[in-house]
Amino acid sequence: MTPEFAIGSKVRVVALPPYVKTAEPMPMLRPPDVISLGEEGTLIDRKPGGYWVIHFTKGNFLLDSQYIESTDIPPASHQGNQEL
Repeated sequence: MTPEFAIGSKVRVVALPPYVKTAEPMPMLRPPDVISLGEEGTLIDRKPGGYWVIHFTKGNFLLDSQYIESTDIPPASHQGNQEL
């Protein structure tokens, strides 16, 4: 199952793929060190197959959802310690 992210949300790289693909009209394969482990970016678009277009400081790249995690903090839910 592929995790769902919202367009415009922030994500963090949790693992580096063997290579990364640029998200340009004419994509190129780049070595994985163009992005770094732990680097944060902004989701720009979703592509078929669980791939996301993410804007990093060095440009826009396509990454599979298995390599990223959300850094957005979910809103506080109704959990214990609430007075009625």
